[in-house]
Amino acid sequence: MTGRSSAICAVISCERATDALARLESGGGEFDLILCDLQMPEMDGVEFVRQLVRIKYAGGLVLVSGEDGRILQTAEKLSRAHQLDVLGSLHKPVSPEQLRQVLSNHSPREGMTSHAACKKYASDELWRAITGGKLVNYYQPKVDLVSGMVIGVETLVRWQHPQDGLVLPDQFIATAEEHGHIDELTHVVLTNALRQARIWLDAGLSLHVAVNVSMDNLHSLEFPDFVTRAAAKAGVPPSCLVLEV
Repeated sequence: MTGRSSAICAVISCERATDALARLESGGGEFDLILCDLQMPEMDGVEFVRQLVRIKYAGGLVLVSGEDGRILQTAEKLSRAHQLDVLGSLHKPVSPEQLRQVLSNHSPREGMTSHAACKKYASDELWRAITGGKLVNYYQPKVDLVSGMVIGVETLVRWQHPQDGLVLPDQFIATAEEHGHIDELTHVVLTNALRQARIWLDAGLSLHVAVNVSMDNLHSLEFPDFVTRAAAKAGVPPSCLVLEV
């Protein structure tokens, strides 16, 4: 990763993706360029890219790999699909000239920040959205880097707000947890995801559907029973569902 401080450019190396994420989340606006190896311990490059999307990283990204070129191409397409600023990809071993050429595409942006400004929403407004069918699921594909095939999806909830358009979950999940609405919110997201999984199964697509849940959900003794009943009602095998915290 590279960081800016006035006219000085600092280069920081992280052996593990988890260490890089910790730095980004504690001060992501300081970094305007990331070189990411797709083969890393503990977390591979594709998962790291997914985390960059989650934290709304706004800088440049260069992907590096020593594997088959198709893997680089797949990772690059996935990154671009999520509007990350991909400057290019490099196959190891990387020559200085190749690196120079890719970095020539990079123009550091002033005032860059990794997190968008968040608007606070009232608890009663969120409750009306939950009970009024205003939560919408989007699905992010999970791709097998070797085959290039889509093997699953991650469920991403959005709030279709009448004035503000699509509202991201980091602007309302905390409110749901704080005011005791998180179980109902998760029930809606999970139920909709299972219905969509059934549609895919009927179309001949067997995909693992991942749904993010809150620790507050897991504290509820009724939650496992709800998941079992919802899957049975939708006609979806439990093996198709993946719950992620």
